[in-house]
Amino acid sequence: MEKRKAVRVFLVEDMNQLKGVIEDLLRSMGNFVVVASAGTEAEAILWLTENQGKWDLAVVDLVLEQGTGMGVIARTKGRPSASKVVVFSDYVTEGISKYCLKLGADAAIPKSDMPAFMEFCGALA
Repeated sequence: MEKRKAVRVFLVEDMNQLKGVIEDLLRSMGNFVVVASAGTEAEAILWLTENQGKWDLAVVDLVLEQGTGMGVIARTKGRPSASKVVVFSDYVTEGISKYCLKLGADAAIPKSDMPAFMEFCGALA
């Protein structure tokens, strides 16, 4: 049986404790490896610019230490179709979700809905 390639995750989250929780959660799900993380919009955009094609899943919070996840989402336009962007934020409402999808996110999930986040990520593994 062929071993499947790990899903390379870029994590955009400014809270270190939550960053660790998300990393642990993805690791527990199996085939995920966090290749990089950023806590500000500028750091995230710089990493995306320098690492095109080197990630499969971007997990993006909307409210960051500096800037917002909205600019990060917009920067992922033009990515390979296999690469996915999921907004995982306390600030996801119906209107915010629609706007994130318009910017290019594949899903927008409130942090309170961990099962939906796990289901979205699990479908990629």
